[in-house]
Amino acid sequence: MSRVGTKKRVVFTTWGSFGDLHPFMALALELRQRGHTTVIATSEIYREKVESEGIGFHPVRPDLPFPESAEAAELVRKVSHLRSGPRYLFRKLLGPHLRETYADTLSAVEAEGGADLLVSHQVPLTAPLVAEKTGIKWISSVLFPIAFASAYDPPTPPQFPGLRTVAATHPFIARTIYGFGKWTTQPWFEPIQQFRKELGLPRSRNPIFEGQHSPALVLALFSKVLSRVEPDFPPNTIITGFPFFDRNITAPPPELLRFLDEGEPPILFTLGSSLVWIAKEFYRTSIEVAQQLGKRALLLVGDPRNLPQAELPKGIAAFDYAPHSLVMPRACAIVHQGGIGTTGQALRAGKPLLIVTAGQDQPDNARRCVRLGVARTLPLSRFTVPRAVSELSELLNKSAYGDRAIRVGQQVTEEHGTQTACDAIEGML
Repeated sequence: MSRVGTKKRVVFTTWGSFGDLHPFMALALELRQRGHTTVIATSEIYREKVESEGIGFHPVRPDLPFPESAEAAELVRKVSHLRSGPRYLFRKLLGPHLRETYADTLSAVEAEGGADLLVSHQVPLTAPLVAEKTGIKWISSVLFPIAFASAYDPPTPPQFPGLRTVAATHPFIARTIYGFGKWTTQPWFEPIQQFRKELGLPRSRNPIFEGQHSPALVLALFSKVLSRVEPDFPPNTIITGFPFFDRNITAPPPELLRFLDEGEPPILFTLGSSLVWIAKEFYRTSIEVAQQLGKRALLLVGDPRNLPQAELPKGIAAFDYAPHSLVMPRACAIVHQGGIGTTGQALRAGKPLLIVTAGQDQPDNARRCVRLGVARTLPLSRFTVPRAVSELSELLNKSAYGDRAIRVGQQVTEEHGTQTACDAIEGML
């Protein structure tokens, strides 16, 4: 039942991979159970997934290519590049479509007699413009701690990871580094400032720093085990815990359940929903690693092309996809890429983690998990058989990792992130 007494229409806008979509599906489903109408405005390729859950859908450009296509692999490769990835995302991928994205988001808000509330992800960038122009109530959200760029807990920038050590020496030094970052990225967002002028809106602050946050409420949709509210977070920030969703349209294959039942817990190897398209030798290396360790392995490969042509060795099973909430608790250890959605599921499962990072938020998420005492990490480019065997041996042979992972998993579970976030949303309504 709704706690506000009146049915409201809430529009969520997001864009990206499953890690960007699933949290908002969790929130939309919870609010629908409370009696509200919910709509997710995102890329057309997710229409079937969203509508199959009974959630309203509205397409937002730019369109994403279908995952199996060569275009998708090239997009993931460019966005995940350590140095040029962020520039490509904002200048080449999102920037040229600002007016289309704005028009689509505005249409989603105004449809069906209008929305009562807009809840936005960091991407796309036009939700703040729609909120300012229409006056609709607006909540912003972030999915990972790096989005806050705190001087009191500096993140690990994927382009220059060593800067984190320098920034952590004093908040003044961190703020100086961030000032340089704002200055260097300012040209990326001049098209937004020009568009704001056309709309009759004043210039905003940097859209990937302060400018992304709502003045009314900011939902940090991650666990408090990863970060606390720092003094330089927006003053209206609530860390809610992870909103979890990972259902698939089809039921898990019987072969998967049979594999899980017929032997000791396997090592789970996954690259989430994006990096599977540029996996290269990751899964072939994973098979060798498991064999050298004498362990069973479950591979979530995303695409059969990631597997060797030969028959899989005994004790090794591979599937395109399986719900993380099903397979992660039944693993002995989890090897994954460090995306925030996969990280949340892995932490909740209470298993030791080897986090193999590529770019974006992954190195920062990995560092925080290492700090928790539940993980070890190495870059994807250094995921070799000797290194992986060494790291996994540490995780599996030292009980401190497993014991700590169980305690952290209990904390993450007890946060009830979906309910906490929806309570805050209803407070705005």
